[in-house]
Amino acid sequence: MPEDWALAARFFARFGNQAICGGYVVSRIGKQPIVIPTGVQVEIDGKNVKVKGPKGELERLFTPVVDIKLEDSHIVVTRSSDEKNVRALHGTTRAVIQNMVTGVSEGFSKTLEVQGVGYKADMEGEKLVLNVGFSHPVVVEPPAGIKFDVTEKNRLIVVNGSNKEVVGQVATDIRKIRPPEPYQGKGIRYLGERVRRKAGKTAAA
Repeated sequence: MPEDWALAARFFARFGNQAICGGYVVSRIGKQPIVIPTGVQVEIDGKNVKVKGPKGELERLFTPVVDIKLEDSHIVVTRSSDEKNVRALHGTTRAVIQNMVTGVSEGFSKTLEVQGVGYKADMEGEKLVLNVGFSHPVVVEPPAGIKFDVTEKNRLIVVNGSNKEVVGQVATDIRKIRPPEPYQGKGIRYLGERVRRKAGKTAAA
């Protein structure tokens, strides 16, 4: 179950020792029922969960150590034991399903900012076109389920989608095209990101 262990690792990275101390944080998160909003359809077949809503459709197969059930207009996740790794998977499974429900009902977005003289972003149909200091524009095609928007005079890039993990990864990949350089700060950064600046050679001398 490599994907399950990856989920558990991310959970422990977020909550640290709290996730182990009596399973308090894990139990608190895992035991909370997930409310199904109006307009969202949920199908559960064993450990396979499919959710469909106005923003899209997501499907995922979960670990066999948790039980996932529909109860009225809620999704309830329970665990098979109180072992440490099972408690972690209990909480992460519940969190992932919550993100799936939120994603298909409201969607997720990540905003990036383009900085630099002559640097800008444009749309060409559904494709993102970046002019960020290279000899040619960089064209980014949106993966399935992802939509790009460019706002604020071609300076802000918004990545939209129903899958939170994919939205975050696409935003990361776009930033990597021209990360902000440390002297003048030119490049692509997350909106609100602070870039540590270095003094130029002249200023440092």
